[in-house]
Amino acid sequence: MPDTRGHIELDRAIDSIVVGVRHRKDPGDLKQLMDSIEQIGMLQPITITPEGVLVCGWRRLEAVRRLGWRALKVWVRSGISDKLESLLAQQDENALHLPLTELEKASLYRELKAIRAEEAELRKQATQFGGTDNAGLSGHAPGAQPGEPGAARRQAAMALTGKASYSTHERVCALMDWAARKATPPEIRAMANDALRRIEEGEPVKPLYREVKEAFDKTQEPQPEVETDLQRMGREAHERALREEREKGRNNLKRNQGSTSHFRSVRSFNLTWTELDGWTEMYDVDALAAQLTHEDWDRFDRVVTATLAFRDQLMAARRQAASTAS
Repeated sequence: MPDTRGHIELDRAIDSIVVGVRHRKDPGDLKQLMDSIEQIGMLQPITITPEGVLVCGWRRLEAVRRLGWRALKVWVRSGISDKLESLLAQQDENALHLPLTELEKASLYRELKAIRAEEAELRKQATQFGGTDNAGLSGHAPGAQPGEPGAARRQAAMALTGKASYSTHERVCALMDWAARKATPPEIRAMANDALRRIEEGEPVKPLYREVKEAFDKTQEPQPEVETDLQRMGREAHERALREEREKGRNNLKRNQGSTSHFRSVRSFNLTWTELDGWTEMYDVDALAAQLTHEDWDRFDRVVTATLAFRDQLMAARRQAASTAS
C-alpha cells in the first residue's frame, strides 16, 4: 500500500506550481492525454510538495495548461526532504551539476523512487474501476510503462541524473541496507560500511558491491547440520530398537511355523486381507495419537513389524515358486 502522507487540495493555481528543470524538454504528443482529460477529467491529481514544487505529473500539468485550465486538483505530499525538494525546484541547469556523492544520490534516488511508486499506486487505484488511464500518460521514463516493475526506478534516476540507468543507485542502496540493518551478520555489516567509505573516497561502486554481495550470499547458504553426541546416541538407540523389533517379529514367525496342518487356509488369508483392505482410511490419525495407550501402540507396532517380515518371506517364496515352475 502506498504511503499516503498528504491530502487532496482543490483548485491549486497552475501558475503557483514550481516546475524545476526537466531533463526532457519536450513532453511529446499530448493530444491523446488532452482528449481523455476533456472527456472524463483528471482521474489522478499531480503530486506537489507543501511549498508547491512539482514532484510527479509534468505531462498532466502541461496538458491542462494547453487546455486553458487556470487551476487543478493536486495531491500535496508531505515528508519530502529539504535536499530532494531543493533539487526538484532547481531553475538553473548548472545547479544540477553540483557535486553530489554517490551516497547522497542514492539517498535521494531511494526517496524519489518511493514517491514515484506511491504515485503509480494512486493512479492504479483511481482507474481500477473502469476509467481510462489518462493519469498513466504522465510522462514515464523511456521504455517504462506506469506500474511496470522498474518504472519508478527509471523515473527516479531520470529526475536526478537525466539518465534512466539506476543500477549504481540500487547497488549503493543495497550496501546502505546491509550496513544499517541489525539482522545483517556482523562481518557483512563491517564489509558494507567499509565499502561505503571507499565509495565516498571515489572508488567504483560495482566491484565493491559484488564483493559484499558474494560474502552475504555465502552467509545465506544452508549449513550442514552437525550431529551432537546426544543426537548420535539417540539415533543409534532408535536404530537398535528397530532392528530388535524386526528380529523379534521374524523369530515369532519362525516359532509359529510348525506342520502345515496348524496353519490357516489360503481362503482364510484372502478373507482376512480383503476385510483389512482400506482399513487405514477408517481411522483418525490425530485421535489415535491422542488416545492410544503405550500398550495399544506396542501391540500395533509388534503386529506391523511381524507383518512386514512375513511379507518379505512371502515375496521370496513366491519368487522361488515362480522360478521352480519355469
